[in-house]
Amino acid sequence: MGIPGWFAGCESIVHETGKSKTCVWRWQERLAAEAFEGLLRDKTRPSRIKKLDPAFAQRAVALTMEPPLAEATHWTGAAMADAAGVSVSSVRRIWRAHGLQPHRGRQFKLSKDPEFVDKLRDGLYVDPPAHAVVLSVDEKSQSRPSIARQPGLPMKKGRAGTMTHDDKRHGTTTLLAAMNALDGAVIGHNMQRHRHQEFIRFLNAVERAVPAGKTIHAILDNYAAHKHPAVRQWLARHPRWIFHFTRTSASWLNAVEGFFATLTKRRLKRGVFRSVVDLQAAINRLLEGHNANSKPFQWVADPDKIIAAVKRGHQVLDSIL
Repeated sequence: MGIPGWFAGCESIVHETGKSKTCVWRWQERLAAEAFEGLLRDKTRPSRIKKLDPAFAQRAVALTMEPPLAEATHWTGAAMADAAGVSVSSVRRIWRAHGLQPHRGRQFKLSKDPEFVDKLRDGLYVDPPAHAVVLSVDEKSQSRPSIARQPGLPMKKGRAGTMTHDDKRHGTTTLLAAMNALDGAVIGHNMQRHRHQEFIRFLNAVERAVPAGKTIHAILDNYAAHKHPAVRQWLARHPRWIFHFTRTSASWLNAVEGFFATLTKRRLKRGVFRSVVDLQAAINRLLEGHNANSKPFQWVADPDKIIAAVKRGHQVLDSIL
């Protein structure tokens, strides 16, 4: 095809596609050089963003592992960009590539109890004794009914629901709960206070609920009310009860904590209750719904991995302290 043919073809293509002449000329050049296959994919070209020197990435990673230069608890993208001499977007790409999240933190505490390993390997969740019931027992105290000082805005597309940061409070209630590891059902009672007297009343309620002839293994934390002399006397009068106390700083071993987390997130955190009675009624309804669809508690964490992680944590703390 001669020059006039090329030009006429260009004009018609521009008219049909709405592209510029420059774009069509490039297509024609690729058609001439690579035939029809050259038009099936876009031509590769270098990025407009200059590739970052690896030295800058290494410097940003090294700085991230150190305390911030200013009076701050952690690095931000803007602060790191100024310190490393790169853009904020480059800092974010570097952090993402190296799995670094300095803006996030997790709470933890290592147990110093010498019997931690033995209690972790107790096996009540994994291999419960025959003809026995394993109950995870604990209290969720200081639950407060509250009324927002002004109505919140409902959720809509592009906006989350809102609620005020302050509220009016009306007393407190304490939920004492015992979760059956076999079927996941929870026995719960609301109490006005959180003392050994209320705990004994709750134990009597559980005693009536569990069929006779079954040994009851109760997993509890080290709260003082659980070890009160009156509670020990109660245990002496009820020989089928056996208490297993979790180790210090290891309340996560108590399975009922998961139920309390669900209760807080799903019902209490955003709930509006005008009185303690209203709050207790909502808790009781949630208990009924949970027990209607309860599932057995399954312990899936490997004790050896937990123990290894605890040892690594102690080693790091020893190196710091």
